[in-house]
Amino acid sequence: MIALSLAEIAAVVGGQTHDIPDPSVQVTGPVVRDSREVVPGSLFAAFVGERVDGHDYARQVVEAGAVAVLAARPVGVPAIVVDDVQTALGALARHVVGRLGTTLVALTGSAGKTSTKDLIAQVLGRKAPTVFTPGSLNNEIGLPLTALSATEETRFLVLEMGARGIGHIRYLTGLTPPRIGLVLNVGSAHIGEFGGREQIAQAKGELVEALPPASEGGAAILNADDPLVKAMASRTKAKVVLFGESAEADVRAENVRLTDSGQPSFRLHTPSGASDVTMRLYGEHHVSNALAAAAVAHELGMSAEEIALALSEAGSLSRWRMEVTERPDGVTIVNDAYNANPESMRAALRALAAMGKGRRTWAVLGKMAELGDEALAEHDAVGRLAVRLNVSKLVAVGGIEASWLQLGAYNEGSWGEESVHVSDAQAAIDLLRSELRPGDVVLVKASRSVGLESVAQALAEAGAEGEVAAR
Repeated sequence: MIALSLAEIAAVVGGQTHDIPDPSVQVTGPVVRDSREVVPGSLFAAFVGERVDGHDYARQVVEAGAVAVLAARPVGVPAIVVDDVQTALGALARHVVGRLGTTLVALTGSAGKTSTKDLIAQVLGRKAPTVFTPGSLNNEIGLPLTALSATEETRFLVLEMGARGIGHIRYLTGLTPPRIGLVLNVGSAHIGEFGGREQIAQAKGELVEALPPASEGGAAILNADDPLVKAMASRTKAKVVLFGESAEADVRAENVRLTDSGQPSFRLHTPSGASDVTMRLYGEHHVSNALAAAAVAHELGMSAEEIALALSEAGSLSRWRMEVTERPDGVTIVNDAYNANPESMRAALRALAAMGKGRRTWAVLGKMAELGDEALAEHDAVGRLAVRLNVSKLVAVGGIEASWLQLGAYNEGSWGEESVHVSDAQAAIDLLRSELRPGDVVLVKASRSVGLESVAQALAEAGAEGEVAAR
């Protein structure tokens, strides 16, 4: 964070100083909410969680070097006391961003936000110092914490914005007003909470409504291949830039294909030129993510050649998203267990099919959460798709939603031992450990609440320990 005195911070957040001998002392380190992340010069934000109260760690963090605590009550050590810590954190982020000359890029969408954010960060990072959201910390706490990590040297600030209802993104853009706004897609993620795709589109479109007009440098980057996103052009005064495989897209891909290992390759076209891209990431769905990142980078002055090189060299920065592990025995583990929705499930299955040409493939799948009335149909459809893609083995893990996955596969023609329903992650681990063969490809994917990353991790460790014998 830019250096600010405790007196300045108290004034910005409307707080009272307590037990602070010298209010001119500056916060020179990061603002953190985890006591384990405190370093000398930090400001510690004390949140009250379901199981842990940050205020209980006040003395510990000061002893570790924190300058003060941002708290809801006096804590016996230097503190700025406010009515609401979350509101104060947002006010501080808004103040800091306003003082910086950084270009703020915000993105949202139903699927692919984190992967696309990671691509944008890696591409822009080649041009100038870039700060970006770590992992998926895209809510009313994670977003201001990321913004506060920017410094005077930061040229680009890339922020992922999540939403679970109307008004959420409007709130986030109020804290960190973007100049460039990117909307990836409108899909089924959280449809049970929103009540329908039109409501999701309404919420996601709040991002483009928050952009400055084109005369002030505002740019809305919209997916030309998604009608609900493309229609958001009418909701902004910013310049509209379309990306996608559509012929009308300003930034588009041609000659899209997958390599033998399942990595996308395509010809990138921009308004200023074209260049070839072969990605290190896995799955055709990353083409759309790459085009979105390219559109942002082109709008910020990068050439097609610079963008293509950066995309070709970019890797995965966030765990459990098409994370590929090659075991010594030739088994390939694809850990995509961070989250799941119908769109990302379909993309992951297609990637598995591409990666597994000539090899035996396993899809270890769990439920997709928050689908509301569409849950049964969507799980059934995913099970059927696994069969249509000739996935060798489907392992459906968990409760009733998993049974719908398995039933869909069965009804599509997956009989005998081609699909199986198991109770939990351990049962899946036991099954796979006994039946995997050298050369198999295993995809592991479900909503985060299922915890299927444990399956991928156990299989990777089994390979490292030589537990699975060659057959």
